[in-house]
Amino acid sequence: MAGTYPRSPKATLGSIMHLGRMIDKVRLRHAGQIQDYNYLTAGFDKYLLDLLAITAEDFERQVLAGGTDDELLAWVRREGKPLTEADIRLWNQGLIQAAPKDEAAQQRFQARLAEIAAKRRAPAGSLPSVATWVEAIELDEGRL
Repeated sequence: MAGTYPRSPKATLGSIMHLGRMIDKVRLRHAGQIQDYNYLTAGFDKYLLDLLAITAEDFERQVLAGGTDDELLAWVRREGKPLTEADIRLWNQGLIQAAPKDEAAQQRFQARLAEIAAKRRAPAGSLPSVATWVEAIELDEGRL
């Protein structure tokens, strides 16, 4: 699929899934290349920022100040809450396994799949079967 997308939520930076994606989202949004993404205050972005104990404003400011992924990772490690290997393993596992947990979330998930199908001009039933939010992101961005 054509388009500009942030990297996969499964891609790791410093072994932390979604961190690189969140950096990409800040860079792409401020370059005017993505507008319709949940952004820093919702979903996995919010959960990761909460885990790191870094505010969305501080994270965005640091990314926009420039620097490589490795420099931004060093900043996160310096300014954020220290994470153990177990913390990171639990975060990564939770991210990969995150699925709709209640009826309202299931309805949002089905609506998201319907949007993806509409973008592809295909019936929702023709999409690959997905059960997690990460799979829906991968499907939407053409990686699944």
